[in-house]
Amino acid sequence: MIKVASYNIHKGIGLDRRRNPERVVEVLREIDADVIALQEADRRFGEKACVLPFHLLDEHSDWKPVPLGARTTSMGWHGNVILIRKSAQLVDSEAIHLPSLEPRGAAMADVRTAGGMIRVVGMHLDLSGLWRRKQAAAILTHVESCTHAYPTVLMGDLNEWSAGSGCLRDFGRDHAFAPTGPSFHSRRAIAKLDRIMVSKALRVVDCGVHDSPASRKASDHLPIWAMLEPV
Repeated sequence: MIKVASYNIHKGIGLDRRRNPERVVEVLREIDADVIALQEADRRFGEKACVLPFHLLDEHSDWKPVPLGARTTSMGWHGNVILIRKSAQLVDSEAIHLPSLEPRGAAMADVRTAGGMIRVVGMHLDLSGLWRRKQAAAILTHVESCTHAYPTVLMGDLNEWSAGSGCLRDFGRDHAFAPTGPSFHSRRAIAKLDRIMVSKALRVVDCGVHDSPASRKASDHLPIWAMLEPV
């Protein structure tokens, strides 16, 4: 079994308008997933440094970041960070360039976990429906063009408010959606903006939204998670 999770951490700023990376790590420890895709993990301006200090993860968590940052202070790619267990083996990683009007990107990692080999793509898509569909097409094309095929998880903040149209229809042609439930806004979740999608080589055993006192304060999104097993 492999547990994955996706979490838009809102640049580490909680509902109290304070930046508190320790609070984010507390939520990650509560979820305790093998692979985690984070969105909005880098500061927006300046050097775009990661809001989670490297030493905080190294000393107070069971995860290590997948190397993606183009800058030494950045942990991810356009705010997308993938965390894996320190015991897991990173086979390959890559930043995915996405067509966009605003800075957007996705991150991919091939990881050998205790539960098996898995490919993970973390993403944060555009606010515009037209650009979301272009970005979905770019991600799907990139995954299909990879030399090696692995059981694949696509997850992140899709920014899609519709129930099943737009980029959801595009992703859904070859991937199944984990029925995780509404994750936005964390104060009162009504929208399924955050999604986990799996290829046919994986089965969703269990899934949900991680709603706890800590997660309701740490970000404006609630984390989502899924337990997976190879088919």
